[in-house]
Amino acid sequence: MQLLTSKNLIDSGIPKLKQRCEKLILSGTTPLLKVLLVGNHSPSLIYTRNKKIFAQKIGAKCDIIHLSSDISEKDFLAKLEQCSNDNSVHGILVQLPLPEHLIHLTKKIAHLIPAHKDVDGFHPNNLFSLLQGDKGHDSLIPCTPKGILSLMEFYKIPITGQDIVVIGRSLIVGKPLSQLLEHYNATLTLCHLHTKDIKRFTKEADIIIIAAGAPRFFGAEYFRNDQSQYVIDVGINKDQTDKLCGDVDFINVKEMVKGITPVPGGVGPMTIFSLIQNLLLAAEKSV
Repeated sequence: MQLLTSKNLIDSGIPKLKQRCEKLILSGTTPLLKVLLVGNHSPSLIYTRNKKIFAQKIGAKCDIIHLSSDISEKDFLAKLEQCSNDNSVHGILVQLPLPEHLIHLTKKIAHLIPAHKDVDGFHPNNLFSLLQGDKGHDSLIPCTPKGILSLMEFYKIPITGQDIVVIGRSLIVGKPLSQLLEHYNATLTLCHLHTKDIKRFTKEADIIIIAAGAPRFFGAEYFRNDQSQYVIDVGINKDQTDKLCGDVDFINVKEMVKGITPVPGGVGPMTIFSLIQNLLLAAEKSV
């Protein structure tokens, strides 16, 4: 069994990101990410801090705009517009979740951030580029799918001609990931809550990518016991003991498969890595 961790990929990728950042700085452009954080949601505080640390590690700048949890909709939108109109800003993201009185804006945020600063990759223009066949080289695509693809390429997991099952159809992972993998000539099956007999699909697949948000739900019965499959676990959950875990029952599945991502230490860190890749791309395209 091959443990598909992200550490080696990120460690080898950081020098390349630094070189790209240094080249931009020498040309007079310092990549700048603005993160709008509303309130004091504990996981969000951690996520935004980690984004800032990574950005600074490669020489980019990251400003966390920490807004009060009771900020009015008008003031929140004004702050977002201010960042959008600032030519020194190359990337903008709003850390989710938003407080209850702003939660109705969640689906609108992708429309409010200019496409060329949308480092999350959810602006309609960026999603359309993905739909048209862009693989992320020339446009900003969603970070988690981009990170999954980078992980697969790093470990030389074949994609072309492979039968791949994606479980979960969110706009954050499942849908854009399916499009991205199709561009690499995989045959995709997208499963979800209403799929009849998911085991029938997972047992036949070469690669199974799971983003269901169901702690350790996918046990040994979902996979072949011949060490021929790759399992990529996108889930980040907490079990009854408050310990981080994925959607896959890792302990009971790992020896059955050819390769599997751990949680933590697998897909999760790749999302921030891809975010910074998008920031550099946005900065490069602004020059």
